[in-house]
Amino acid sequence: MAHIGKRIAKAREGIERTKLYAVDEAVKLVRERAKAKFDESVEIAMNLGVDPKHADQMVRGVVNLPNGTGRVLRVAVFARGPKADEAKAAGADVVGAEDLVATVQGGTIDFDRCIATPDMMPLVGRLGKVLGPRGLMPNPKVGTVTMDVAGAVKASKGGAVEFRVEKAGIVQGTVGKASFDDGKLVENIKAFVDAVAKAKPQGAKGTYIQRVALSSTQGPGVKVDVSTLGATSA
Repeated sequence: MAHIGKRIAKAREGIERTKLYAVDEAVKLVRERAKAKFDESVEIAMNLGVDPKHADQMVRGVVNLPNGTGRVLRVAVFARGPKADEAKAAGADVVGAEDLVATVQGGTIDFDRCIATPDMMPLVGRLGKVLGPRGLMPNPKVGTVTMDVAGAVKASKGGAVEFRVEKAGIVQGTVGKASFDDGKLVENIKAFVDAVAKAKPQGAKGTYIQRVALSSTQGPGVKVDVSTLGATSA
């Protein structure tokens, strides 16, 4: 534990806990402190002025990061016939119908994102208790229930990131890898923040985007000046 404490203390050196950094400076600080033996992910956390307990204050959506996430996702598609063929041609890793439902019900979930054609949803609905808690349930609001399965698969493989506000009014997401250069991370971060800003619900009152922080998988958090992100905090 002492070793971990020293590592964290070392990583925090040079970061003022109360200071709001411009996004490009924050990215630089985060990357400099990503010292793990693996390529750490860069995460964003946004505190929003919403109460998700109210239906009119739910924030949910999807954003296509311009430079991808740096992670290769395994994509499953529930489809039949020509749509199943389209999904396979687009690069889906797992494609099926009743057989895939049985596989998932048996406890095998070998994918990171799940897409379904609308006609398959009565079947996929049986998996709600399994896929729902993992954030994998297909949803038309984020483009994962669609007839354009090829487009959805390509988007998922190319850097589409879903976001959903948590109970405390926080939205979190991965915006790239520490190995990305500063410019690509800044572009991804601004795209993510812009998507969350555009998803502002009608029921939100007061300041919408209240606080933003960046961190790497094992690094300390760095607070970001919202005004440098290009999105309104109103």
